Amino acid sequence: MSPRTLYTRFAFAEVVTWALLLLGMLLKYVTHTTDLAVRVFGLLHGMVFLGYVLVTVAVWINQRWPLRTALMALASAAPPFLTIWAERRLERQGRLDGDWRLGGAGESPRTLPERVLAWAIGRPALALVTGVVAVLAATAVLLWIGPPLPSERS
Repeated sequence: MSPRTLYTRFAFAEVVTWALLLLGMLLKYVTHTTDLAVRVFGLLHGMVFLGYVLVTVAVWINQRWPLRTALMALASAAPPFLTIWAERRLERQGRLDGDWRLGGAGESPRTLPERVLAWAIGRPALALVTGVVAVLAATAVLLWIGPPLPSERS
């Protein structure tokens, strides 16, 4: 899977989970029918958000984005639906072009982030499992810490 395909899929998944979370918020705060959708879709959105961050960092390293570009791509996950705008902008700028440049017959990694990425490219199944475990662990820690805003108790 190319950097473009991976980034595009996660940008789209981020938009879908934002839409689901907003639907859940509509059900909770406007129709007052249930808050279950916020809990379920919020958890799903949080996990996809963390995955999007991991993928964005990997593509940033691979594509050698300037810091400003990387921060724009990362920040686009905060407002609803902005990751698609960021993906299209990166596409127009040619910042998603090419294949993975590290590992195999590609370039030799020079920095620690490049070595980690080269390891992941060389072992995609293990990298996937590691990424999923990292997202689940981060999600568990964030759930343990609690919500970002105090919730009202009914």
